[in-house]
Amino acid sequence: MEEKIKKIINDLKPYLNSEGGDVEFIKYEDNYVYIKLTGACLHCAFRDDTIKYGILAQIQEEVPEVKDVITVDL
Repeated sequence: MEEKIKKIINDLKPYLNSEGGDVEFIKYEDNYVYIKLTGACLHCAFRDDTIKYGILAQIQEEVPEVKDVITVDL
């Protein structure tokens, strides 16, 4: 399942990269996906929308067991 989630995130990267941002997979644990946003995504006004309606929606479409996406700052 983790590999499937990583692939989905990698497929979304070009869209974020085109706006100057990026996303990094951190881990999958207890049905939660942990990611790190970088670049322009860090302080974007649409950050929460990107996570909820972009990243989370896409992951849940293929992996419905995922409860949420949590951003972490490392």
